[in-house]
Amino acid sequence: MAPKTATTARRLRLGTELRRLRERAGLSVTEGARQLGVSQAQLSNIEASRFGVSPDRLRALARIYRCSDAAYIDGLIELATDRKGGWWETFREVLPAGLLDLAEIEHHAVRLQAANTAHIPGLLQLADHARAIYEQAVPEFSRRDIEHRVNHRLQRQALLDLDEPVPYQAIIHEAALRVPVGGPSIAKRQLKHLLAQSERGSITIQVIPFAIGAYPGSGQTFLYIHGPVHRLDTVSLDQSHGPALLDAESALDTYRNLLQRMEAVALPPEKTRDFIHDLTTEL
Repeated sequence: MAPKTATTARRLRLGTELRRLRERAGLSVTEGARQLGVSQAQLSNIEASRFGVSPDRLRALARIYRCSDAAYIDGLIELATDRKGGWWETFREVLPAGLLDLAEIEHHAVRLQAANTAHIPGLLQLADHARAIYEQAVPEFSRRDIEHRVNHRLQRQALLDLDEPVPYQAIIHEAALRVPVGGPSIAKRQLKHLLAQSERGSITIQVIPFAIGAYPGSGQTFLYIHGPVHRLDTVSLDQSHGPALLDAESALDTYRNLLQRMEAVALPPEKTRDFIHDLTTEL
């Protein structure tokens, strides 16, 4: 049995996926453990992410559970063998665990898609813009907490600056662009930053203008994080108490469909750049 390791978001996801595989195969914990040749307690501990699991044992579980999806199995093995902490671990004592989980999952993403109606997406925010948002939190954050959160947000953005950056798409409602967060000067710099980011080949920005009226996903803010296969995707819902992470297949299907419908009504990237440029000249 592989030794116990830190319980991270990805390790929790591995346990969840193994439980789902067993349940789809119609096996109880007792029967699954018997076929694997371990105790019921050992299999329960694997599914609860209390113990790690080796690649060989993972492949054995896949055979027992009649899973033949090679790409999915490889994805599970990656979850099991990635035992290194990342930059987010430096924030473990000062930020909620949910923010660290989000950074960890983003770090391993193959693609990111954001939909925002009230704020500029976090991965596209300037420091002053992010700081102005955190200053309005209820209950209030201390100055130290605000700076921790701003620094965490800026470090999350590093994945867009890699030699091979993660492809990123942001669908933003006009309302989020028109709110002068931090005042006109900061708001203008933020819009210019969006324009500059939209020129990068790995980043796609699309605006849903007021003129569209009602649209699918109205009022929702979320980030769709693509894993190596759809079954290992994650949706992060932006909530006042922190991100809520969803990975049920039904939820993933819903948000993939929602993104497609939002993209269909949004302005294409070229017209989006013209739109943001015009807003910038108004400030």
